[in-house]
Amino acid sequence: MDQPILPPALPEDLPREKVVGITTTVPIEVIHAAGRIPVDLNNLFISHEEPLELAEQAERAGFPRTCCCWIKGIYGAIHRFGIGTIIGVTRGDCSNTEALLEVLEHEGARCLTFNYPHRQDPAEMDGVIKELAQAFHCELAEAESWREQLAPARRLAAEIDRLSWQEAKVAGKENHLWLVSASDFCADPERYRTQAEAFVSAAAARHPIEHRLRLGLCGIPPIVPELYEFVESVGALVVYNETQRQFAMLGPASSLAEQYSRYTYPYGVFVRIEDIRTECERRRLDGLIHYVQSFCHRRIQDRIIRQSVPVPVLTLEGDMPGPMSAQLKTRLEAFVQMLASQKRGGALL
Repeated sequence: MDQPILPPALPEDLPREKVVGITTTVPIEVIHAAGRIPVDLNNLFISHEEPLELAEQAERAGFPRTCCCWIKGIYGAIHRFGIGTIIGVTRGDCSNTEALLEVLEHEGARCLTFNYPHRQDPAEMDGVIKELAQAFHCELAEAESWREQLAPARRLAAEIDRLSWQEAKVAGKENHLWLVSASDFCADPERYRTQAEAFVSAAAARHPIEHRLRLGLCGIPPIVPELYEFVESVGALVVYNETQRQFAMLGPASSLAEQYSRYTYPYGVFVRIEDIRTECERRRLDGLIHYVQSFCHRRIQDRIIRQSVPVPVLTLEGDMPGPMSAQLKTRLEAFVQMLASQKRGGALL
């Protein structure tokens, strides 16, 4: 398996005043238009050589143990890399982000908020994008120009996704990493595009990955990416990553307002379920893994998802980065065996 792109650590010589940390997907085109560099703090945290140390740094600073590890990791990454400007999504993502921003502002950081509208309305979205542009003293027309500049990279991400589910030539972890990295294009869109182009060329020439079952993964991107490789080791292939695919914004759009209005994650579970149901059918999924993060409010939505999708669902909960626990492996293997038994008339993997 070719090594997919990984979010890079920030170069030491990169002026920190140019960096804007984002707590989740926001209109990065505006940040580029302002001459700044967007960096997804989640990717910076999880790709660090010692992610647990970053989370523990937050606990030493007073964050409770029962706080989501992603929030603690973001805090640690901000301090480790000296990021002074942060955009946090306080409506449409994590319920802890507002408190995180308050702590960071108290410590001297410049903190901005981006609030997704309550509904998928391009007119309302246009208004909040304009507010963000005003905060960075840039023109919306320049941000729209960046939408066009990023389109080739998004098309390559879409091709990687297509090679996953239509041709089974891209592994689940590769799909995960390429799509999740599109939230900030690894702080270097041209590098992302160039490497994605090479990856697509190499992947297209592969033989299909052998598998008996086709799975999807919905929910928060897993804090334990080893999950994908374990799934493959027991005969299944993840051909759908719900949230990562949404981060990448793969479909064409005529404006930023349209592009970010189609992004389902901020608009509640029912909008997401509609998309999940469509992809379950289109990608011919045999089952769905619903990954939930410990201490996350979205855990409450699990019952709605389980009762609303057309395939069997396994709910997995993760907490800290690191190797998968034996319990998670056992539950995954049992789920795959159950699906195989249903599909093959009793033949187990």
